[in-house]
Amino acid sequence: MRRSEWIAIFYFIYVSAIAPFYIRAPWRAWILAGVVAAGFYAVHNARPILRDLAPLLAVLAAYREMDWFTPAVRDLHLENGWIVWDRLTLDTYGLRAAIESTGPLLPNFFELCYLLVYGMGPVVVLLAILSEHRHKTDQLWTGYLVGTLGAYALFPYFPSVPPRVAFPGADLPHFMTFLRYVNLLIVGGYGIHSSVFPSAHVSSAFSAAWALLATLDSRRWMGWAMLAYACSVAIATIYGRYHYAADVVAGFAVSLVALAALRVISRAHRPS
Repeated sequence: MRRSEWIAIFYFIYVSAIAPFYIRAPWRAWILAGVVAAGFYAVHNARPILRDLAPLLAVLAAYREMDWFTPAVRDLHLENGWIVWDRLTLDTYGLRAAIESTGPLLPNFFELCYLLVYGMGPVVVLLAILSEHRHKTDQLWTGYLVGTLGAYALFPYFPSVPPRVAFPGADLPHFMTFLRYVNLLIVGGYGIHSSVFPSAHVSSAFSAAWALLATLDSRRWMGWAMLAYACSVAIATIYGRYHYAADVVAGFAVSLVALAALRVISRAHRPS
């Protein structure tokens, strides 16, 4: 079994362990953990491309599973504290005005950045294949999974809703672009409702950047490009009111755990 596969399996075991304290039917989490473990075992000897993409299915399952942890009652005490920092960022410090000073150009750009996060996992694998570093796919997935699943693991402890839901009609962008419409359709129809803290969009984007920088030594420009993209995602989540600034900071902090894990792995593989 690959390291990344074990990380995914241990994540689902962890969720199944805390499930009895948060959901009424914890057996669902236990079954899902078994299915994921069996799935990874099933692709153990499958075609390489199937095994390389298997962690993506685990991430999708982990995301949907978090919706089971949606609380029945909310008091918005977290959101009322976080919104203060958002309004300082958007209004006092002028983030919204700076973005919208370009007309629809930057609003569209940031909405596109937010939209593309959903393809981050396959992109990481594709970059490894194109750069002839397919043997490092496991290391890339390890960094990505630690950052992404690490964010999901904290959702049950911080039940919250996005600012556009907690404060409807307030602090919204002044441009309703087509890409924003698409994003709102996705988060409204497929998004989960348990928590937005920390931002998994931010943690996964930065974790992908750290993974590329730590793994593709001969193609470091890919990692730097991903890092610039991750910064754009962080801005997009605040501007679009998909997340609070606090979510972004926490998501970045989670990605640093992935960076630390990648450094440990790199040192272990370095010849003495």
